[in-house]
Amino acid sequence: MNTLLVTGGAGFIGSHFIRYALRIEPEIRIINLDALTYAGNLDNVKDAAQSDRYTFVHGDINDRDLVSQVLRDHSIDTIVHFAAETHVDRSIHGPGEFIRTNVTGTFTLLDSARQYWLGEPGTTARNVRFHHVSTDEVYGSLLPDEPPWTEEAPYRPNSPYAASKASSDHLVRAYGHTYGLPCTISNSPNNYGPCQFPEKLLPLTILNASDNQPIPVYGDGGNIRDWLHVDDHCEAVWLILKNGTPGSTYHIGGGEQFTNLDIVRKVCALVDRFRPSPEQTPRDRLITFVADRPGHDRRYALDSGKIRRELGWKPRRLFESGLMETVEWYLANRDWVYSLRSKPDYEHWIRINYTERTDLRGTAGGTGIQ
Repeated sequence: MNTLLVTGGAGFIGSHFIRYALRIEPEIRIINLDALTYAGNLDNVKDAAQSDRYTFVHGDINDRDLVSQVLRDHSIDTIVHFAAETHVDRSIHGPGEFIRTNVTGTFTLLDSARQYWLGEPGTTARNVRFHHVSTDEVYGSLLPDEPPWTEEAPYRPNSPYAASKASSDHLVRAYGHTYGLPCTISNSPNNYGPCQFPEKLLPLTILNASDNQPIPVYGDGGNIRDWLHVDDHCEAVWLILKNGTPGSTYHIGGGEQFTNLDIVRKVCALVDRFRPSPEQTPRDRLITFVADRPGHDRRYALDSGKIRRELGWKPRRLFESGLMETVEWYLANRDWVYSLRSKPDYEHWIRINYTERTDLRGTAGGTGIQ
């Protein structure tokens, strides 16, 4: 790898990956292509921007002319595709943008890479790679006693978001099989760590608890998720790029499963510890159960045996210590938080998704948060 194109590099996981790659590989050059939608934040990569090996390009992955120009102008040999719409609730409210970004955008990248790497004189498929970052949600939902999904599990997406990611996964496989484009795919569970957009479960809980605001929990809070620290995710993607087999899929499982309610209670206890509040302690009194997400999957879990065997990867962060560091980061970086939460579109989203929450299937809604 000489020059990486990282899509969505101003987002949560993409920005961590850029910093990781610049640190681990002193000769590599990175081009960050990001549309800077609501979740994109250049503050996430302000350290990387100090490096002469980093270049930011403001643009949309659906802009075929721009993508093709970036590939040629920078002699891209590796694409790491993080750019995606990712919030399930937003996909329920507005699925069209998820199809546009996650499906059509992935197609645009794949076809541009095919033309540049395979279709032009003087280029070759040797020593190039397209890596696509996917999710555990493409597999549907597990029963409590079912084993984690392996890479051979059938796809059964249940939300517009999951369906859009499943569609993009199929496109990547098709371009690998039909055109010989060297591709790999990774599926990961819920990521956590610094710089995650504040609407997601962990940062939302941390911030609401510290502000003594109601903490919304969907349904009965019994939905089970696996958790992976973002730095462990980045290391796994790097190993796949370096040593993964083209055409392969790798599960990057954290091996740390908790119910949403357990997660919220853990966060509340940590906020109580770091920010004591005699008026509100314990913070778990702020938990407010709201109308469940339509079609809410009950449990996700990935079997990461393949990447452990083939590439020697395993998570370095234990969830308890990683969660503690994450809570401390959000409490210490309120300026970063305020820059995002003060935007009108953020407040609008929080209002329609929680305060005014209803069941979109037309049945009785929940209480919302007041």
